[in-house]
Amino acid sequence: MHQMSTIRLEGFSPMRLCPVLALSLVLLAPHFAVSQNTGGGSPASVAIVELFTSEACSSCPPADVLLRQINLKRASAGQLIVGISEHVTYWNSLGWKDPFSSRIFTDRQSAYALRLSPEGSYTPQMVLNGREQFIGSDAGALEQALREDARRPHLVLSILSSTLSSRGVDVKFSLTGETPTPLDIFAVLTDDVDQSNVLGGENGGRLLQHVSVARSLTRVAMVQGDREQSVHIVLPEGFQPGSGSGHHLILLAQEQHLGPIVGAATIPL
Repeated sequence: MHQMSTIRLEGFSPMRLCPVLALSLVLLAPHFAVSQNTGGGSPASVAIVELFTSEACSSCPPADVLLRQINLKRASAGQLIVGISEHVTYWNSLGWKDPFSSRIFTDRQSAYALRLSPEGSYTPQMVLNGREQFIGSDAGALEQALREDARRPHLVLSILSSTLSSRGVDVKFSLTGETPTPLDIFAVLTDDVDQSNVLGGENGGRLLQHVSVARSLTRVAMVQGDREQSVHIVLPEGFQPGSGSGHHLILLAQEQHLGPIVGAATIPL
């Protein structure tokens, strides 16, 4: 495993870890069904795989490939895997500014690192349901984490309806299951596919492709116990559903202070 020198950023230590696990990718692929589930409602369990990545990091493209391989597929343990590609900002001064990067994702990764990652933040990093972290190109670690996650109880979060307008998305959702403490509901709006011709930095000259690229991530509600609720989600700048390029809405029910994700749902927009 190759590791670059630590980059310090406001109290935490982002690093790049560079394992290329091609064999793991080959071994994992047969465990995922070819069918996709992008309709409304929720399966019994949804596994949210957050990939913290950057177009300026040469170790990240293999993780992008892995996320593309698993997104909206069924794991061998039964979950619907929903990937979210969250592009961080701390590589932006090193030769290429990632056009999809946002401080929101950098801060979210930093909060996870305080709880999950002794080595701090790094790219590529995957976090499964806010509980486990591992190198984003390590398919074997992902498969093991999915098997462990399948044994945990999950709440059922369902998207009941969505209405799109120029002002945003009005969403009605339901949560089924008792919780001892309130949960935060996060809404994520994603591009299904994005690509960039990278002109500088470690990936200079490469055409990079991404799936499920987070364009916004906002806390829209706080709920506890069985309930239905309606929320309004503002569209990020340049986000144009129905323009020919696909998009998804992802809802997350997450323990407060960015704890474990205990329920999730997604629909296309």
